[in-house]
Amino acid sequence: AARYTYELRARAAGSAQRQGFSNEDAIYQVMPDRFANGDPSNDSVASLADKLDRKNGSGRHGGDLKGMTDHLDYIASMGYTQIWPTPLVENNQPAYSYHGYAATDQYKVDARYGSNEDYVRFVAKAREKGIGVIQDVVLNHIGSAHWWMKDMPMQDWISYDGKFVPTAHHRVAVQDPYGSKEDRRNFTQGWFGSHMPDMNQANPFVARYLIQNNIWWIEYAGLSGLRVDTYGYSDSAFLTEWSRRIREEYPNLTMVGEEWSMHIPIVAHWQEGKQNFDGYVSHMPSMMDFPLNDTLRKALADTDGTYSLTDVYEALSQDYLYPNASKLVLFEGNHDMARTFSVVNDDPALWRMAMAFTLTVPRIPQLYYGTEILMPSTVKGRDDPSYRRDMPGGWAGDTINAFTGEGLTPAQRESQAWLKKLLNWRKTASVVHHGKMMHYGPEENTYVYFRYDGTSKVMVVFNKNAKDVPLATARFHEMLSGVHTGTDVLTGKSYALDATAITLPARSVLVLEVK
Repeated sequence: AARYTYELRARAAGSAQRQGFSNEDAIYQVMPDRFANGDPSNDSVASLADKLDRKNGSGRHGGDLKGMTDHLDYIASMGYTQIWPTPLVENNQPAYSYHGYAATDQYKVDARYGSNEDYVRFVAKAREKGIGVIQDVVLNHIGSAHWWMKDMPMQDWISYDGKFVPTAHHRVAVQDPYGSKEDRRNFTQGWFGSHMPDMNQANPFVARYLIQNNIWWIEYAGLSGLRVDTYGYSDSAFLTEWSRRIREEYPNLTMVGEEWSMHIPIVAHWQEGKQNFDGYVSHMPSMMDFPLNDTLRKALADTDGTYSLTDVYEALSQDYLYPNASKLVLFEGNHDMARTFSVVNDDPALWRMAMAFTLTVPRIPQLYYGTEILMPSTVKGRDDPSYRRDMPGGWAGDTINAFTGEGLTPAQRESQAWLKKLLNWRKTASVVHHGKMMHYGPEENTYVYFRYDGTSKVMVVFNKNAKDVPLATARFHEMLSGVHTGTDVLTGKSYALDATAITLPARSVLVLEVK
């Protein structure tokens, strides 16, 4: 007879009441393999197939938990209060395993990152520095080298009885009044690729396994949130139950789902509180704001008038379509898309506008590692290696070091310092965390909005013009009545808001604390 010994631990005191991430936070997303190599001894592991190959953009580069732990002071000093590493669980795939989204053991940290105990220490050390840790989880699929695939627990453990049928990615199918059952089935049960078998969550044993696994990690590691990959690809009834069960255990925990659609109603469908025509009920507090990210990047990058700041204004005006838009996570970039700096045509001024917008609208902001030093990428087509370059200074022998500033260009140092100032100001700017918003339709390539509450007011002004322009103040009388000056939190310069007009510097964003 087979025996397995395991330990039943008591829950930590107060664990159920743990706080998740919120509008008061700023999230830093890192790819552990590409961030910092703190322990070269685990770069390749005998029992794991994919070995170190730093010259290969799709290979293992050696970043690990010790590397992330070693640089927590840097992350905290920048002003971040949450960190989201891409998945750390074992991915014992023959190749292309570094990204973490093809699990081969959901209960074990990949040995090339460290151990389960190293992960617990990383979370505890982050918490000491005021940083919560968000775990990236994949409910939809596993890796093809998972031990289940050699001997499936049940015939229907994997969708399509364990046979590869690709998903056609028809993401509207599960919320389409005219949709076919065949398209719905293919979207939720089709495999992401031959190396990523699809989990059949309609099987109650699979569903329970995934729910218990997530609860275990929250409790074991002391997490402050979950980020859920490929959210809508999972079985809809399962997602209702999964989100309900996690929230039942941890009412204040935050989870954010990835629904990669540029259509607001498709993202809104999955958020808690949405009254859906098909009766779908969600307990998911947050979703990634792909529609606003896409609109912002297009508007800032545009050079021929196809997109403008008016598109951003109009996108925000549709926040009523969400049950709670302010709980969405707005990101400037992530591991699956071209770097913001390159998208905005390598223009530091436009990059600053993207950062200021992300950090001052009513959203939970998330920035991607390397953004602070203007990391570039290719822009056309899909090019993961260029989006996921190593963080300079994370490896012994690096001549450029983002953590110390050594070897950075003046533009990189300036941008890093600028962002650090904005993030640290935001940490205590409660009006940005919880205040209301009022915005004004863009005119002449300028856009103005206010964040305000009973005691404080912040005026954010964008000027996308290549020259200084006057901004008449009379139009903003609802917000500026009785106001005399506004001080830019980034430069310390004061502007006379009781004058008939103020001069906006060319290609600038002002974040004015209004007195």
